[in-house]
Amino acid sequence: MKKILLMLALAGGVASAHAQSAETAAVNDLTLKADIYPQQEDSDLYHGLSRKLTFDRMIPPYGLEVTYDKTTHIIFPSAVRYVDLGSPNLIAGKADGSENVIRVKATRKNFREETNMSVITESGSFYTFNVKYADEPLLLNIEMADFIHDGSEVNRPNNALDIYLKELGSESPKLVHLIAKAIHKDNRRHVKHIGSKAFGIQYLLRGLYTHNGLLYFHTQVKNTSNVPYEVDFVTFKIVDKKVLKRTAIQEQVIFPLRAYNYATAVAGKKDERTVFVFDKFTIPTDKMLVVEMHEKSGGRHQSFTVESEDIVRARVINELKVK
Repeated sequence: MKKILLMLALAGGVASAHAQSAETAAVNDLTLKADIYPQQEDSDLYHGLSRKLTFDRMIPPYGLEVTYDKTTHIIFPSAVRYVDLGSPNLIAGKADGSENVIRVKATRKNFREETNMSVITESGSFYTFNVKYADEPLLLNIEMADFIHDGSEVNRPNNALDIYLKELGSESPKLVHLIAKAIHKDNRRHVKHIGSKAFGIQYLLRGLYTHNGLLYFHTQVKNTSNVPYEVDFVTFKIVDKKVLKRTAIQEQVIFPLRAYNYATAVAGKKDERTVFVFDKFTIPTDKMLVVEMHEKSGGRHQSFTVESEDIVRARVINELKVK
């Protein structure tokens, strides 16, 4: 009886081995296309593990022609922060003395392969170009529209995302622009005790606002004289209240991240307003913020101070209608 059971077990093992061998051979004969992922097209190399990008996700590129003997200039609505060239057949760079003008040329004549170029501006706008060679480009000087800030949907996908810049933290350049624009348009004077007045010039702080880690200073320059006022520069410095003779070591300069409608000149009997954007900061009780505006080729300089309690009482930006 034991011999019969042993023979049956051996027979079963042989049959099982034959079955496993047949199954392995069948697996080896499988193809990823036809058997494992039968619904995939022959041109799809991702084997069903990735979703396809559809055309509603695409930012349509502009067509750009370049040549070897001439330079193509592209003017953007704000300063250029990033440029990427898809081929060594192109060379590009900022125009000397300008932050928002890019010059582009071909590095060799008659290159046949189409390439591309991408640009990111300080406003958070993204531009992309398909570039090809032309002996005589149709357009040599091009002005790009600010399609993010003018409300147009041209060259933007339906679900377009904002581009974030390091210095603005978690705030998008688009939203910073819209908030500063809303403050400027609203034009309410919430701060009525900070300002200076001399020589027919009045420099005022009209409002202090805060949103998402940023501070917004709304300033105004009034020129009640008949002589135009040209702004040379504006400085923001945190200084010690007790130090009568200030030095550079005792001063901490605060640089604005953005300036909406930066006023460089104020005509006689006119006024101009600017919204400065800063990274969040506070002032110790023994210090103060000094804001100084210097006249170009003149002596009608203006200065006012901001205390710590003024900063902490900044109005929350949600009270404004941002459109």
